Amino acid sequence: MQEKFDNLKILPDERIDTVNENIRLIQKKDGLTFGSDVFLLSAFVKPSKHAVCADLGSGTGIAGFLCLAREKFSYLHAVEIQEQFADLIGRNACLNGLSDRVSVHACDVRNISPATFGRELDIVISNPPYMKTDSGKRNASDAKYIARHEVCGNIYDFCSAAAKILKFGGKFYCVYRPDRLADLIDAARKASLEPKRVMFVHPDKSSEPSVVLVEAVKGGASSMHVSPPLFIYDSDDRSSPNRKMSEKALSVYDTCML
Repeated sequence: MQEKFDNLKILPDERIDTVNENIRLIQKKDGLTFGSDVFLLSAFVKPSKHAVCADLGSGTGIAGFLCLAREKFSYLHAVEIQEQFADLIGRNACLNGLSDRVSVHACDVRNISPATFGRELDIVISNPPYMKTDSGKRNASDAKYIARHEVCGNIYDFCSAAAKILKFGGKFYCVYRPDRLADLIDAARKASLEPKRVMFVHPDKSSEPSVVLVEAVKGGASSMHVSPPLFIYDSDDRSSPNRKMSEKALSVYDTCML
């Protein structure tokens, strides 16, 4: 279901923050908030100025808004199963003057098709739930639990949904946990999404990666490039109050490009 938002309202359990690209973001005080994973995902997306994109499991809509701000695509379809967040995306679009470039679809990614958007799409992005339902501590907030755990679809469902709505040669961008990279690649390939570019993000040079970014192409040939890793901090001393971000990380945050 596509929803339109004409009246902007801020609820008592919400706050407004200003994040990257001067985007003002309404966020739930007890919900998932803007984090580095979402920013890295938007930075990983290659610009395709006239493309139409869907964000599967859009949350507050921030990943798509960051891409729109950098003209990485022209139009965003935000797909979000939780109605309170679907409403939030619409209000955030309105707050940032993006209502004419965003449609919100309050539905399950497992039920979407090209008909949902009136066409096959050029790009799909996603920060999908990465924890199995039998893993991790149960969140007190149902919204957080659904966002983080595979309650409403696992990585196979998200890759299948992306493949269904992408045109041949369309691109799928995903941010995920490195310890589940094998699942992501298996799910992508089973959906005819061929992984073409992979990047690992590490807190510093002595730490294991905390994030993996993957770009896959629908119907692409087998050939994958592993990009040089991104280290967020130069120093390995996590206890130092003066630890500074690496020049590369600073460049990424300044340009929203990886």
